Amino acid sequence: MASTLIVAIVKYGLLALLWLFVISAVRTIRSDLWGSRAPVRAAAAPAAARAPKAKGSRTQARRLVVTEGALAGTTINLGDSPVTLGRADDSTLVLTDDYASSRHARLVPGAEAWTVEDLGSTNGTYLGSSKVSRPTPVPLGQPIRIGKTVLELRR
Repeated sequence: MASTLIVAIVKYGLLALLWLFVISAVRTIRSDLWGSRAPVRAAAAPAAARAPKAKGSRTQARRLVVTEGALAGTTINLGDSPVTLGRADDSTLVLTDDYASSRHARLVPGAEAWTVEDLGSTNGTYLGSSKVSRPTPVPLGQPIRIGKTVLELRR
């Protein structure tokens, strides 16, 4: 009697665990396929970033420009904080690209240059013709491709 009760509890517990896994997988797939279609939000540069830099400080990009894709012509002023790219609502630049993941890539300011890192996207992030597999410095004017969207860092 007790053993059949234990078997039933284990059986229903595993069934509940399986359903939680299936629901989690469906939510992730739905998010990656359809994402969100929120408008582009520009990153506001902090006051310290707008102040003139001392001589000898880093010579970096000041703008991120979308050159190809649905958001062509969009410009984001860069500050000292990272820029996230993807279809998620909380991304700095919300991409309306079917080939972009929810959290696709991130641009991070460094001492000498901005670096791009892929955040485990499905279709990859490309710098020029090379696929980004680790944080990679981005030269000014070098195209960053995420699906059909192409971006460039500019002064």
